[in-house]
Amino acid sequence: MSFHQINPVKLFAGNGTRELAEKIAKSYGQDLGDIVLSRFSDGEFQPSFNETIRGCNIFLIQSTSQPYDNLIELLLMIDAAKRASAHYITVVMPYFGMARQDRKDRPRVAIGAKLMANLITAAGASRIMTMDLHAAQIQGFFDIPVDHLDASVIFVPYIKSLNLANLTVASPDMGGSYRARTFAKFFNAEVVICDKRRKRANEIESMSIIGDVTGQDIVLIDDICDTAGTLAKAAGLIMENGAKSVRAVCSHAVLSGNAYETIEKSALTELIVTDTIKLKRESPKIKVLSTADLFAKAINIVDEHGSISDLFAVK
Repeated sequence: MSFHQINPVKLFAGNGTRELAEKIAKSYGQDLGDIVLSRFSDGEFQPSFNETIRGCNIFLIQSTSQPYDNLIELLLMIDAAKRASAHYITVVMPYFGMARQDRKDRPRVAIGAKLMANLITAAGASRIMTMDLHAAQIQGFFDIPVDHLDASVIFVPYIKSLNLANLTVASPDMGGSYRARTFAKFFNAEVVICDKRRKRANEIESMSIIGDVTGQDIVLIDDICDTAGTLAKAAGLIMENGAKSVRAVCSHAVLSGNAYETIEKSALTELIVTDTIKLKRESPKIKVLSTADLFAKAINIVDEHGSISDLFAVK
């Protein structure tokens, strides 16, 4: 009898990523498991599994955007699975919330990403699977295995399908220059950088371009689009400096506040995102590419004790 038969795989979803989880389960070839979330009048809630998971390899799918409810729900799901004698608990977290809090960038602040890692590990998770962390070194915050998937395998084929004649890759800030250079290698393209200075979080003081964008089709690369202020300002500046077109690629569409209106009024031709976070509404300028097949393949590989290296190969 094989290991897979001894420890069957079961997939469960939290409320934060239900739609994506259903797509992942369909791609994997099975239905989502039966789990319910009971809510009490004071706001407290309790997840419970309505089927046996004893000895199973459990995959709990939940992004932690809007982390307060979604994170606590996830932690309770992990604890419930552990107490129900699940054999192995993998947390599939397409979007890892609080990833921007990865260091003390000023006195007397929390390192939220490390706290998140501690909580997930303490709850009983055996493994983490996530995508495009804000800072790759967050993997080191965990003392359990981390599978860090790369959305480039989804974005690159789409960008290639556009047949952009004069493609140049851009970073909206200095911190994203490595990400932009890595993306540019798939196209053998040049890289330009938008140097921004902030007054405070989500408020830009000034921005300038390092490099030539004249006559180029610019693709801005970022991991998170929150208020969209940086992308909109960068796109406007790029077009003012003679670019032919400008579009943006962002893995995680947080899109808070007036982000949708900011994008629609901006110089961006389109914003290309994944479905790690469900959009609040559709927009004519936002193109969503699904991560479901990629996560389903990763789940299958992890269950069969294979290598996920092949998932990083762009076709």
